[in-house]
Order: sequence, then structure tokens, then C-alpha cells
Amino acid sequence: MTLGDYPDGVPKQFLIPKEQFESAEDFPRFENIAIHLDLDTMSHSGGVITDDFDGDNLLDIFVSDWSPTGQMRLFHNNGDGTFTDRTEQANLTGIYGGLNTVQVDFDNDGDLDVFALRGAWLGDGGRQPNSILQNDGTGRFQDVTFAVGMADENYPTQTGSWADFDNDGDMDCFVGNESHACQLFRNDGKGFFTDIAKQAGVTNGQYTKGVTWGDFDNDRFPDLYVSNLGQKNRLYRNNRDGTFTDVAASSGVAGPEKSFGTWFWDHNNDGILDLYASSYTVGIDHIGRDYLGGDRQSELDGLYQGTPAGPFTNVAKEYGLLKPTQPMGCNFGDLDNDGHLDFYLATGYPKIEGLMPNVMYRSDHGKRFNDVTFAGGFGHLQKGHAVAFADLDHDGDQELFVELGGAYAGDDFQNALFENPGFGNNWIKIQLRGSQSNRFGVGARIKVDFVDDGQSRSVYRWVTHGSSFGANSLRQEIGVSKAKSILAIEIYWPTSDTTQTFENVDVNQLIEVAEDAEDYKRIDLNAFPFYRPG
Repeated sequence: MTLGDYPDGVPKQFLIPKEQFESAEDFPRFENIAIHLDLDTMSHSGGVITDDFDGDNLLDIFVSDWSPTGQMRLFHNNGDGTFTDRTEQANLTGIYGGLNTVQVDFDNDGDLDVFALRGAWLGDGGRQPNSILQNDGTGRFQDVTFAVGMADENYPTQTGSWADFDNDGDMDCFVGNESHACQLFRNDGKGFFTDIAKQAGVTNGQYTKGVTWGDFDNDRFPDLYVSNLGQKNRLYRNNRDGTFTDVAASSGVAGPEKSFGTWFWDHNNDGILDLYASSYTVGIDHIGRDYLGGDRQSELDGLYQGTPAGPFTNVAKEYGLLKPTQPMGCNFGDLDNDGHLDFYLATGYPKIEGLMPNVMYRSDHGKRFNDVTFAGGFGHLQKGHAVAFADLDHDGDQELFVELGGAYAGDDFQNALFENPGFGNNWIKIQLRGSQSNRFGVGARIKVDFVDDGQSRSVYRWVTHGSSFGANSLRQEIGVSKAKSILAIEIYWPTSDTTQTFENVDVNQLIEVAEDAEDYKRIDLNAFPFYRPG
């Protein structure tokens, strides 16, 4: 292309057919507007969280950079289409590193704290303390890692996930370490943690790259999936007595053998949790061979569909997931508000040459996934890391934020924010406030019933931050297609084993539901356009 000889001057055996750049369906283009909003931070690989850190109901953006000199940053949503860098006001100045970040209210005080993970890929050189950053409620943080007991032993990691595994009303943390014992930090209810992984039977001891919680057997107690690079994955069933049993093999979810990012979700809206586990057999040759129509020689991603009373079934091929992807960061959301979950894979590997297009899959009515990467403008070539879906301008549809940049000096890059052009569908946003349960309702199940084009439908969501590498808001943003109203919203709280039902709910609004309330509260928040210069 530089010489002006493309495509005629490219040897036929190296010329990628133009059909490879065509999407399976018409899909609008998402513009990268990060540069207009000063969100295009030049950074190395890192994490991202989109959530409300100061209680104004607007979603902010928290990013990290794994470099030893990589400054964590908080971008405050001003509610007028702009963001302000509040790193200094947030007391983050001088807090460096962090390949991944996730939000949690570990002290149950009603505001979101941040957990940052460090040391991945570095072997014993990665035995660095992680960070628990405690929020004072105004978006100002203090590092309390040592004070809360989470820095006694430090191992290389980039993945950690929070859940109330013992249903005592506070959040516990599992940290997946690389070639060292994993850690399960139990919260004593006063904000102090003890590692009980050995007693619980979840040390794993493999090269862990992704962890996620989900109650796959629907017994009220969250179970744990551990994605290992180069060894069998684990599915730890919660025995409800403080111990776990690995049932990955009997459940059919021990692969891919080389895997990375993972998450629980309900991709087909049948009310049963499914599981995604990415394949991470790296090499640019696998990607090139696929684009040139050659034989595939790597494992494919696993899409494990849950069943009511039996093992999972890998339906990846039936759902069109037939290409090597090599994702690091990844996450899911509903781009078009049709009630079916789509997902984005931020691809690459640490070596400099590991550049390949990132990938967007759109759900086709829950029946298969179509690759809309190039039609939507999502195929960024830079190394992708943490991913978050979020409605940052409160117009009802989700934007996509991607933390870009590689591991080495000279391989950094600007982060991207892809603006959603809109699809004309309706939506509902729900944020939970627990009382007997953890404060943000993590682990609760939401069911939304509505009529769409004359057909009765139900959409299911579980309150989580999404994937193992990238953090969506804990506020659930749920598309309801063309429905003009919602017949019923059902919320199940596993800790208290209670269910709330609200009928005849208006669409296109943000509501807050308290665990002990008889009615929901509407939160008024106006939409606003993103700033553009000129």
C-alpha cells in the first residue's frame, strides 16, 4: 500500500481476498472519538473500569498502565459530553502499574473501591503487591492493601474477581496467580481479609490468566471458573461449606487447554448461565492462515451452553465462532439494545509482532454470532487489553472503551472510545442496593419480561462487571428492542433468597431497586451529546 501497488502488486499467495473484510450483515460504523474527549491516553497494556465513583449517577472511566511508571488515571464524567482528568484530586498521583483493574465495594459502605492487579508475565520478578484503593465516597482513594491483609504474600497476576461466595453479605476475592498458588481472600465483614484458598481447595497452582464467578448450578452459592494457559481449566463447584470441588472435566469445560479471558453470561436468554473461554494459541501465522483461507491449526474459543441438569455443551461451531482470535482483554454488552448480548475481543500477544485486528461479534437473535468487525470499524490493529461496554452519554446505547498498547517500550498506543450511533431500540437500566446482600447486589439475577413484535420475550442478566479482563459498570444496561413498555422486572437476591417483582415499568429510564423496598426509585438523568471540537 505504501508503494501504491496494492492490490495488483501483491503476490497472489499473500493477497487477502476482499471478502475477508466484509461483514456478515449490514452494521453501522462506530467512530473512535477518544481524541475529542482527551481520553486517548498514550499507555501500555492496562485495565479499564466504567462506573460511578462519586455518586452522581454518571459513569466515569478508570484506567491503568502496567508500566512501572504507568500512572493510574480517573476521568470524571461531567454530564455535558466531556470528561475531566481527576487523577490528582482522586489521590492517585504516584500509584503506578496495574495490568488489570476491577471495581468492588469491599467495605460495604455504598461506594466503589478499586482493586488493581500486578506482575503478570514477569515470573518471580512479578511478585509485586496488588492494590486495594479505598474510596471515601467522593472519588478520592487511599491504598489500604497492607492494612486489610491482602499483601502478606504477593505473586504475579493480572486476574481477580469478587463475589460473596459464602452469602454472608460482604464481598470476597479470588486472585488467579501465575505458576503459584491462587488466593481466596475471605472478608470478615469488617473489611479485613484472610487467604483461605488451601482450606477451600482452590489453590489451582497453574498459570492462571482469567477467573470469573457464576452460580452455574443455581443453588444460590457462586461457583468459580479458572482459565489456565497451557493446562486444563477448573470449574470449582461451591460446596456451600467453605470448600469447593473441581468439576470441570465432568462438566465439559476443561478446555481450551491454552486459554485466557473468560466470563459467565446467558447468551441465549434461557435463564441458565453459559460460559465463554477464549483460546490463546498465539502466533500471527494462525491469523494470517485464516485470512488467506488456509487450514486452521489452533484451538477455537469455547462457548459452553448451560443445561438445566447436566454438563455444558460446547456450541462454538454452531454459533459461528470458527476463527482463531487470540484475545487478551474482552467483554460483552448489547450494542443494538435488542436484548441479545454481543462481545468484543481485544487481541494480540506481548511480542512486538503480535498485531492483528480486534474482533466484534454481534448476536443474531441469540441464534449465532456474526462478525461485524470491519463494518463497525472495530478492527483496530493495536494490541488490545481491557474492554468495557458502557452508556457514557446516557442516550440508552452502549459505547465501547478499549485499553490499547503493548507490554514493551515503543509498543504503547492511545486508548480508544467507540461511539454508538444508535439503533432506535428501547432499554432499561437497573442499579441495585443491597441491605442483607452486598451493597451493589453482585450476583443477583434480573429477569425482564416484555412483548417485542407480538412475541413474548424474557431477557436475563446477572449483576457482574462482565469479563475477567475489563470491567463494565455494575449498573445493568438492558435492551428491550421495540417494546413500548416492560411487563415485569423480577430480581432474585441469592443471599437473602428473596424475589422482587415490579410490573408495568416504563422503558428508557434508569431505576434503583433496594433489596427491602416495595417499589423502585426513578433516577432522572438527561442524555447529552459528546463534545466535538469546532
